[in-house]
Amino acid sequence: MELYNYFRSSASYRVRIALALKGLDYDYKSVHLARSEQFQEGYASVSASRLVPLLRDGEQTLTQSLAIIEYLDETHPAPPLLPADALGRARVRALAYDIACEIHPLNNLRVLRYLVNSLKVTEDDKNRWYRHWVESGLEVVERQLQAAPARFCHGDTPTLADCTLVPQIFNAQRFQCRTEHVPQVMRVFENCMALEAFERTRPEACPDAE
Repeated sequence: MELYNYFRSSASYRVRIALALKGLDYDYKSVHLARSEQFQEGYASVSASRLVPLLRDGEQTLTQSLAIIEYLDETHPAPPLLPADALGRARVRALAYDIACEIHPLNNLRVLRYLVNSLKVTEDDKNRWYRHWVESGLEVVERQLQAAPARFCHGDTPTLADCTLVPQIFNAQRFQCRTEHVPQVMRVFENCMALEAFERTRPEACPDAE
């Protein structure tokens, strides 16, 4: 397998975690988003969306981090990243979507660049935008976790939700967002980071880290 990703991409980090949890080897292919390498011919010819991550598994090409992780879970089922029961799977997906669909899209690099370059938002206002959506979005996740406290987002083993949560917290810390108002979120984050799969795939450990 080949994983095209960028060390600071939270969506890429999600897939790196899933691959590590399942013990799957892959070739790390760096696409430097800040240098706009995603638009260069070499990658643009591979990715219709010009986004990362992108996973090549043999002749198959997969995009979108959550879809990739569910593909990995179906093709390499141990250890499972989704619960066996329908209600559990729905809850885990909902937690993952609370982050991947409600928080992350408002704060990815494309949006931040548009705010600054096209709308002429100041750096301070851009950062306030970022912090507002991350901090308020994590409050939603906090309430979900409070409703059914566990070691991880759902139960005693990491799931798709944890693969999504941890990269978002890394981004929150990088932009100096408040996290003291979400103690359950941070407790789960610390439990995840105690595992090698989360620790060794963190952005700073990537081959293209700066």
